[in-house]
Amino acid sequence: MASDKLLPAEFSDLEPFAGQWALRAEPERHAKRLASTMAEMQAFYDAAFPRAGAAIEYLNQFDLEEMPANARNLLYLLYSLIQVSFPIEVWKQPETLDAAAIRFDRTDPE
Repeated sequence: MASDKLLPAEFSDLEPFAGQWALRAEPERHAKRLASTMAEMQAFYDAAFPRAGAAIEYLNQFDLEEMPANARNLLYLLYSLIQVSFPIEVWKQPETLDAAAIRFDRTDPE
C-alpha cells in the first residue's frame, strides 16, 4: 500500500506544508512566494526553519540522482524555504525590493 505522505516520516511535522511548498521548479517556487501572504510565508518559515539542519543532514545520506521521491520533496521544501527567507527576514514583503523583474522562459533541464 502506497503512502499518501509527501515527506519522510521523520519530517511529518512539515507535511501540512508539503503540498503547497514542495515545488520542483524554481519558477513554481517563485510564483508561490509572490502569490502568498506574509502570514502564509511566516507560518511556513516558522515551521521549516528550525528543521532545516535536520533536513539537510537527512538528505546528505542520498545521492541526488538516486534520492527517493519523499526525500526529493523534502529537498524541494528546503528550496522553498530559501525562497521565503529574504521576504521574511529582510524585505518584509513577498516582492523583491529595487530589483529587475525575473523571467522564467527557459526550459527546465530535468
